[in-house]
Amino acid sequence: MADSEDNVAIPEFSCLLQMDPNLKPYEKDFKRRYEQLQKQLLQLEEAEGGFDQFTRSYNTFGVQRQPDNSLFFMEWAPAAEALFLTGDFNGWEKFSHGYTKKDFGKWELTLPPKHDGTPAVEHNTKLKVVVHTKEGGRLYRISPWAKYVNRDEKSIIYDWVHWDPPQRYIQIHPRPKKPTSLRIYEAHVGIASPEGKVASYTNFTTNVLPRIKDLGYNCIQLMAIMEHAYYASFGYQVTSFFAASSRYGTPEELKELIDVAHSMGIVVLLDVVHSHASQNTEDGLNCFDGSDSCFFHSPPRGEHSLWGSRLFNYSSWEVQRFLLSNLRWWMEEYRFDGFRFDGITSMLYHHHGIGSGFSGDYSEYFGLQVDEDSLVYLMLANHILHTLYPDCITVAEDVSGMPALCRGVEEGGLGFDYRLAMAIPDKWIQILKELKDEEWDMGNIIHTLTNRRYGEKCIAYAESHDQALVGDKSLAFWLMDKEMYTNMSSLIPMTAVIDRGMQLHKMIRLLTHSLGGEGYLNFIGNEFGHPEWLDFPREGNNQSYHYARRQFDLLDKDQLRYHQLYAFDRDMNRTEDKYGWLAAPPAFVSAKHEGDKVVVFDRGHVVFIFNFHPSKSFQAYRVAADAPGTYKIKLDSDEALYGGHGRLDHNTEFYTEPLPFNGRPNSMQVYIPCRTAIVLANEEMDYCY
Repeated sequence: MADSEDNVAIPEFSCLLQMDPNLKPYEKDFKRRYEQLQKQLLQLEEAEGGFDQFTRSYNTFGVQRQPDNSLFFMEWAPAAEALFLTGDFNGWEKFSHGYTKKDFGKWELTLPPKHDGTPAVEHNTKLKVVVHTKEGGRLYRISPWAKYVNRDEKSIIYDWVHWDPPQRYIQIHPRPKKPTSLRIYEAHVGIASPEGKVASYTNFTTNVLPRIKDLGYNCIQLMAIMEHAYYASFGYQVTSFFAASSRYGTPEELKELIDVAHSMGIVVLLDVVHSHASQNTEDGLNCFDGSDSCFFHSPPRGEHSLWGSRLFNYSSWEVQRFLLSNLRWWMEEYRFDGFRFDGITSMLYHHHGIGSGFSGDYSEYFGLQVDEDSLVYLMLANHILHTLYPDCITVAEDVSGMPALCRGVEEGGLGFDYRLAMAIPDKWIQILKELKDEEWDMGNIIHTLTNRRYGEKCIAYAESHDQALVGDKSLAFWLMDKEMYTNMSSLIPMTAVIDRGMQLHKMIRLLTHSLGGEGYLNFIGNEFGHPEWLDFPREGNNQSYHYARRQFDLLDKDQLRYHQLYAFDRDMNRTEDKYGWLAAPPAFVSAKHEGDKVVVFDRGHVVFIFNFHPSKSFQAYRVAADAPGTYKIKLDSDEALYGGHGRLDHNTEFYTEPLPFNGRPNSMQVYIPCRTAIVLANEEMDYCY
């Protein structure tokens, strides 16, 4: 193996080393990974005619209607003794329609059309695969490739439903171009309504998309779309990988949602779960062919001890076919624009990140603890996606800090576009839980926000769905707690708690947005300080939907302060859209003053000033500026419109002096009220990145 590695050349590895020379000792690991990837691409070429054909396997597996209306069925069930098809079409006869066994564990069946020329299985009728095991057992299964599954009101088990509608939704709007500044609205269709029920795709299209557009987000990350039998799993225990969840409506309604988002210039990412699968057998992938492996490793390797779920065998040819075709299916059939890959840390390491605090020592990212099968699968997935769809966006959820995660495959990286900056929300929660305002450590906050791998793009967020879940509290709740129920009226003077909460909610968001990454993410409803956590109906809460909803109706009540937070979030995004700081190089921090609680930095020729002091305002505070000229206020968290105190005059012009200060050639004097954030822009600059 070592000899062959020496012959492998990673085309642009020198670029990676230039960026991070500390990776040089691990060159062998990079070469081995890259060689493995090249080997797989070559094998795909030889055995399947290349990855383009291979990743379209959803056109051959499952059920396919042929031009003459006959139906062709194909499954992969290597451990099965026999396979039969049953359903409404044959009165649930168990043995009348047997599959024929083919090579490599494949099974095929063709159903000719009915006498009138129509397909033997009608649209919206039920089917099941009957699997006979070598031990003589009989199992009823859903095809892993099922495009639609549903369940009766009284049943807990999902059924395979043949989806072949006479009228398909035709998407007409082209995909928007990949945004240079990514502003993500993380959303869950089912909770996207004030009503205590599972909300629909159509509700989202009609009522939520216009809000997202108004707020200035240019990307939506849709959670819990891949079908999951257990609603309270938040979509992370997937049972049917090719089926869009039927609890919100039909596949055609999801296509319309994405099409309308595209018409608004918004790209849509799917929260894809390839890190594990539900252990359900009757309506999941588990034990599909009667064996304890099939799509997964045999136990114990094929089981996740904490999640209670099954783990894929990424080195298996048919598992690669299934998962890579799955990515292609969502891109082609629904026209998603990319993916947020869930649970990457669990995939990358044999220990799945369990009981393993990552210190940042490079030896943790290489060697025997790394699961190179899954790592190479991710390289392959990114290579294929970015080759077929140059504008595709992939985001990795990795807590370990794996180097080169977001560098191109041709450099030896894993090929993701962005990684989530998962340390930032943890830091904000820790501060609000443990520290008084006067104890906030500016240096520590700035370190957390700027501590990221150079040349690898991050998505910063102050809070995501993780922080909104029951057991934790959203930032608004940490800040204002029960007073949110009683004191959010703008008809009464602000209490000290509400005043502090309102001001810090805006400042934390703007600081995270402007300093923490090359993209920004917000979870649905949190932009306006949603008053409650998130808890799905389950046994422990008497199946209540009370907390499984988002109270958008609070925004329509003018006397409540929620719309002030909404307005700030909107104008923060719109200001970024104009000045493009997310697409600009990382910020230059010129001040982090512990006593004054003041932070100053410039990014993309915009100057950001934060005064976190609970009571001290500063009259003529000197702040550094890179470019000389006249600066004006472009965003001010203290504006009355945002629930601030309106202490700044927006007609004021700030003139720089050629007085070097804090590492910058110019400086100016600015009035900064306590608990206020200000964005200043130079009128004479051209803001293009």
